[in-house]
Amino acid sequence: MDERVLLTGAEGRVGRAVLGGIGDAYEWRLFDRDPPAEEHDHEFVVADVTDDEAVRDAMADVDVVVHLAGDPRPEAPWNSVLTNNIDGTQTVYEAAVETGVETVVFASSNHAVGHYETERKPDLYRTDDDYRLDGTELPRPSNLYGVSKAAGETLGRYYHDEHDLSVACVRIGNLTKGHPPIDYERGQAMWLSYRDCAHLFERCIEADYGYEIVYGISDNDRKYYSLERAKDVLGYDPQDNSAEYTMAGEPKSDV
Repeated sequence: MDERVLLTGAEGRVGRAVLGGIGDAYEWRLFDRDPPAEEHDHEFVVADVTDDEAVRDAMADVDVVVHLAGDPRPEAPWNSVLTNNIDGTQTVYEAAVETGVETVVFASSNHAVGHYETERKPDLYRTDDDYRLDGTELPRPSNLYGVSKAAGETLGRYYHDEHDLSVACVRIGNLTKGHPPIDYERGQAMWLSYRDCAHLFERCIEADYGYEIVYGISDNDRKYYSLERAKDVLGYDPQDNSAEYTMAGEPKSDV
């Protein structure tokens, strides 16, 4: 795999999951506003995603951008998500066009559609409920963070239509390492394992597409996000399932 990939927000949880799974598969350039907590084998740029010049410089000779940077707090206030998540994401898209990057993979969130759950919970978290969101629905954000992620998806649509940039928006579920969230029915329904997270972003880097919104969860028995688009367009083949664990997080094979 010869692709050169810029990974923004490399020090965050999703960044660690991606690098832990496919860190040896590409020529990475890592980008974060905080210095690395440990040594990396890859080039590391310490800068803010809202710094136009730094972002453009980091994209030199890059084929794909995986954009994870931003304020990840569901309770983040408007001034923070406006600057870090909306302005920062627009900076990334614009720099990608200016520098000739072909593909941007944008880390969206389940919070962009959180209010679809309002009148259906807790039933939609259970295996006998067949309600599914598939990425074609309009956003219904559950907080201002979700608003910022919906804005990032819309910016991606604009940059695809206006500049022919390939954009994949991944509405990430509940990413936890080792086991699904404990005693949390909603988290079990939207669990994304580290292994499946790395594989999904690998498929976003490798596949051919125009503009896509897909859901980032494992192949859980209980789910209300459809994986069909990710499987059909990207070739996503998730290996994990929250049903294989107890609500206490123990593998059922060990119980």
